[in-house]
Amino acid sequence: MIDYAIKHPDKLVNALLEHVEILILTMLLSVIIAIVLTILALASDKISRSLIYLFSILYSIPSLALFAIMIPVTGLGKTTAITVLIAYNQYILLRQFIAALNHVEPSVIEAATGVGMSRFQILLQVQVPLAIKPLFTGLRLASVTTISMATIAAFINAGGLGTILNDGLRTMNIDKILWGGLLSAGLAIVTNAIFMLLEKRIHWRSGR
Repeated sequence: MIDYAIKHPDKLVNALLEHVEILILTMLLSVIIAIVLTILALASDKISRSLIYLFSILYSIPSLALFAIMIPVTGLGKTTAITVLIAYNQYILLRQFIAALNHVEPSVIEAATGVGMSRFQILLQVQVPLAIKPLFTGLRLASVTTISMATIAAFINAGGLGTILNDGLRTMNIDKILWGGLLSAGLAIVTNAIFMLLEKRIHWRSGR
């Protein structure tokens, strides 16, 4: 295993960087879209239920099947992978964001309304700070899910750590299988830790 890393460091590093690139692009676009959809969902319970129901249906579709469905539209590669991963993330993020913001005490929102704050001000200055922990829980879940599903995206030439895993399984190369699995797991652990650290720092600053 160590010998493989010494002989092929470029393959491991390139695959890891490709995986990180997919993760960053997916999460950035997922969060932007989820924020917009969450604001729409907060305006109406009907819209909220409809959006969650729609994305729950998409989430129930096996990833390989959804990749296959998207290939005629977006082709093989990262574009299809990121598009599908964003769709999957919406179910996780929307459900978590909406639940977190709706569970802020109504009395707090009434008090903010009473002092003349607009709905947008209440959202940014009251609801979001009070819902930091569950909001970041959604981000952590979405990021770890993205990392794991991105390994499957190697089947459609999206690159990433899945290429090492697939090559290892195809050739029965234990070194590749172990390195692909360890790097994927390590990336998930590190990403989760980064979000936890950010959550603590934001919570500490907002509580000062």
